[in-house]
Amino acid sequence: MQITTKGLIIKEQTIGESDRLVTLLTADFGLVRAFVRRAKNFKNQNASSTSLFVYGDFTLYKGKDAYVIDNASPIEIFFDLRKDIETLTLAQYFAQLTYFLAAEENPAPETLRLVLNALHLLCKGNKNHKLIKAVVEMRMLCLGGYMPNLLACYRCKTYESDIMFFDVEEGCIYCENCFRNNAIEAPLSVITALRFICFSDISKVFSFNLSDGNMNLLSDICEKYLLSRVDSKITSLDFYKSLLTG
Repeated sequence: MQITTKGLIIKEQTIGESDRLVTLLTADFGLVRAFVRRAKNFKNQNASSTSLFVYGDFTLYKGKDAYVIDNASPIEIFFDLRKDIETLTLAQYFAQLTYFLAAEENPAPETLRLVLNALHLLCKGNKNHKLIKAVVEMRMLCLGGYMPNLLACYRCKTYESDIMFFDVEEGCIYCENCFRNNAIEAPLSVITALRFICFSDISKVFSFNLSDGNMNLLSDICEKYLLSRVDSKITSLDFYKSLLTG
């Protein structure tokens, strides 16, 4: 069986002496694992087109145990992700999140578009990294089936109050009259930003802003909520945070 699809390489691994195993995020088939035969051979025209963060057109055929890439043609290589270690590490974090939260053989057009837009913004360098990170974390959780209940206070159904509380454990919000002691206090603007991330069209999801303090709070909420839902250790996040504190 042969398939042709557009995809983004989110993971690569050397197999044996010359082969490479890559994971593609595709709109049509979700995650697809495929071998690149003789990837270390400089004469292999697919070698440079199957590196990490290459977005391109791929022709794959089903081998005995996995897909094999027969042809690859790059559309975007996101070269500017490598302009500094912080940007590259954040991109690697997004790739690792995608690997954990997307599914094989399950179409993922919004996930692919979300990650591609995030990588484009990282390359441009004119968008707050905390905003990009928070959006990717929360929207990817929504796409993976972990959308929090942000419609109204979980207890009294109040839509909004000046101060609200986000419960990381339960994945819901409370108004100022119904807050729980272990929930994170947040002004209405942060709750509005969370709603925007979860409910807006994927093409507009990065188009908002907050004050520095509220952006820090949004970032903290999204990261804590993600860590409460993902069981695997996210090594790229640990390294990214070490860069910020080091």
